[in-house]
Amino acid sequence: MPVVTMPQLGESVTEGTVLRWLKQPGDPVALDEPLCEVETEKVNVELPSPFEGVMGRQFVAQGETVPVGTPLCEIVTAGTRPSEADSSETPVAAAVSARASVESPRPSPEPTAAGDRRRRYTPAVLRLARLHGIDLERIPGTGLGGRVTRKDVEAYLAARGEAPSATPSTAAVSPAPAAAYEVVPLSPTRRTIAERLSRAAREVPQAWTMVEADVTELLRLRDTIAAKLGRHLTLLPFFAQAVCRALREHPNLNARFEEGELRRFRDVNLGIAVAAPGGLVVPVLHRAQELSIEGLARALDDLIERARGGRLQLSDVQGGTITVNNTGAFGSIASRPILNAPEVAIVTLERVVRRPVVVGDDAIAVRAMVNVCLTFDHRALDGHEAGAFLATLKTLLEAPAER
Repeated sequence: MPVVTMPQLGESVTEGTVLRWLKQPGDPVALDEPLCEVETEKVNVELPSPFEGVMGRQFVAQGETVPVGTPLCEIVTAGTRPSEADSSETPVAAAVSARASVESPRPSPEPTAAGDRRRRYTPAVLRLARLHGIDLERIPGTGLGGRVTRKDVEAYLAARGEAPSATPSTAAVSPAPAAAYEVVPLSPTRRTIAERLSRAAREVPQAWTMVEADVTELLRLRDTIAAKLGRHLTLLPFFAQAVCRALREHPNLNARFEEGELRRFRDVNLGIAVAAPGGLVVPVLHRAQELSIEGLARALDDLIERARGGRLQLSDVQGGTITVNNTGAFGSIASRPILNAPEVAIVTLERVVRRPVVVGDDAIAVRAMVNVCLTFDHRALDGHEAGAFLATLKTLLEAPAER
């Protein structure tokens, strides 16, 4: 019987959370029809069915986090013979019950005894229990069939005045009384962001550098193009285009350091760091080097809007080769971003500041100045190559062309 498993929703993603089942046992399921909502650190998506048939048993409860590859549910397909089912049942019920005796990859979600429930704890729940010395049989479960979820464990810890990330020993000697703080459970997105960025900071030798650019002419060009198009434009599409053009001369930054080798890509699949309600996400604008300013502006607006609305698709978060971040939107004038590993570079556009600067013949003029910051993987690049990329990018920003 076909079984639907937790897919790898993004590179380096190791687990996902079933937020909500959209189909229940016995419901008809069409090919590519959404079965459930799944959340990872990269994206929230509706998981489409790879089969047509009827929803069978569900093996994972709502709110549970399971590793990639874990069976989620089974789909009863058209191959079921009428003789396998009781003729008194409806066609839908018969399709579901026809193979109820077939051994499933995981136990049924309705435990019948405490022992059944114990065997069906997820890895995340068992990890928390071991860390804090918790007897899981003492925690009432709110998941499907009374199953104990990670949120149940975190709520139990909060009631004890203990932070989920603390070890039992540190919680016992904490100098702060429980009333002095509240425990904020980490969402799956925030938890995985923390794990991935911590790992990147530990494992990747990251170097940082910055240049200053005069974007006075770029602002004039931006205003001219915006007037022609009849719409507001930010500097982000212009910055994205300049990055794509600079990568033509310095392609080693459009790369990923994976399995001990530098993999350089022909297309610029531009990751865009977006502050979404659930945490930072990095959707990818594929083949960005082929787009005009207008095309970049429309594509970026669409991608950012869907990222903030939780409507990204799996393809939107895969295949990034370099990441850009418009940190200037938050008023930042300099930042040191952490690499979106295994990409080897991330570049930021900071806040544009108008100030007096020395120009030709030692004259002083008020110009629009901006800092551009670059973090790079020192295993893949040396400082001279990273500096040369920033020098080219600076030139493109200071002498823009309408393209």
